[in-house]
Amino acid sequence: MKILVTGANGYIGQRLIPVLLEQGHELFCCVRNRKRFEAEHTHERIGIIEIDFLETTDNQAFPTDIDVAFYLIHSMSSKGDFAEKEARAAENFIRFLQKTNCRQTIYLSGIVNEDELSDHLSSRFNVEKILRSGKIPCTVLRAGIIVGSGSASFEIIRDLVEKLPVMVAPKWLNTLCQPIAIRNVIQFLAGVMLREETFGKDFDIGGPEVLSYRKMLLEFAAVRKLRRYIFTVPVMTPKLSSYWLYFITSTSYPLAINLVDSMKVNVICRPNSLDKDLGIKLLIYREAVELAFRRIEQNVVISSWKDAFSSFDTNPRLMEFVEVPKYGCFKDFKKRDVTGRVDDVLDRIWSIGGTTGWYYGNFLWKIRGYLDKAIGGVGLRRGRTNPDKIFAGDSLDFWRVLVADRKNRRLLLFAEMKLPGEAWLEFKIIEKNGRWELHQTATFRPWGVWGRVYWFGVLPFHFFVFNGMIDNLTNLDKS
Repeated sequence: MKILVTGANGYIGQRLIPVLLEQGHELFCCVRNRKRFEAEHTHERIGIIEIDFLETTDNQAFPTDIDVAFYLIHSMSSKGDFAEKEARAAENFIRFLQKTNCRQTIYLSGIVNEDELSDHLSSRFNVEKILRSGKIPCTVLRAGIIVGSGSASFEIIRDLVEKLPVMVAPKWLNTLCQPIAIRNVIQFLAGVMLREETFGKDFDIGGPEVLSYRKMLLEFAAVRKLRRYIFTVPVMTPKLSSYWLYFITSTSYPLAINLVDSMKVNVICRPNSLDKDLGIKLLIYREAVELAFRRIEQNVVISSWKDAFSSFDTNPRLMEFVEVPKYGCFKDFKKRDVTGRVDDVLDRIWSIGGTTGWYYGNFLWKIRGYLDKAIGGVGLRRGRTNPDKIFAGDSLDFWRVLVADRKNRRLLLFAEMKLPGEAWLEFKIIEKNGRWELHQTATFRPWGVWGRVYWFGVLPFHFFVFNGMIDNLTNLDKS
């Protein structure tokens, strides 16, 4: 079967692709930046289509011999006009798809059974209508909270449970939902392909339990063997609740606003027999959490919501910043001889950030992260998806990975913290006169006077932090 997958770099897309390949299908993966996708996917049965459905033109090349198309594009965290963007992307998708021989579209939506819906759920429902307006039959799967290693809901709950022994929380913690394991979501998506009895229909998919968010937090704590106390108060406004979620967890503020807005709405499934028809065994919430932690402990987390560009309103053209500017910039360049094994130094570089830290002055990095969070930035709480593997496009604390080329011994990061300018941090090991050297370069392109004031203000800290960092990266005797 020939299958088109949109949102191939997203959390769901990254989970679905290996399953479809294992089933022997040929895939066409739609991404906004092919370099980022190619860094992780080189399978012979994957074709890559570089396309932005917000900016498409009639000249865009699109395959015609498609059997099934998955629509997995979401813009939940986008500021302001995210509903308009979702609608425009869906309209462009349908316009292109109707020129193909596609027999079915499959859309993962949200549960919309309440009379009053959040902006986020209303947008999802509108996308459903757009996808159904075309001539190709559409199957809609509606899910609520998705539980899996790296999912937004899982990581946010994890932040809350592991950081706060006592929580004074908003009243929306009493809202009911029907969480579903990511494994079951993928089984549903793959299971409905070309099943004609699902054409033109929508199905709510959820686990076997209806839980409040409060109950989910306590069950999560029980899996982690932690004792937690939760008190709800009726006085937290939506804005205050969004700030509470933003400062305590790794979520961005736009995403926090949309999450709080959605968490005021019950998301409970209408009954159906789709799981039985497809032979799917639904996991209870606790089983889903335990399975997620087994994946984490084995360092086999396939995808994380934090790596998706849409989660933090990352510029979709960010990967074009791989050419570090030479003019109009301030640079902090340092080099050290690599006296030990080059691969050992590379291992250290490839493990930087997250729980490993930055090899020197970690408390200063944390202070910078807190300051960034205080002014609306991403802070350090994103961490990294895997402790020793990294790919172009991944988030890494308050950086975004532009290049992770182990073969050519180069790691290039771009700053996503709040700055009066643009910043790059590059590590590169080169051979020179028969010796190996580590070159570490921090580049800052200022915006106006305040950018220059900022650079000279932090210069004393850079002197200590960047010197200590490169010393510890190359001194293999230090832990």
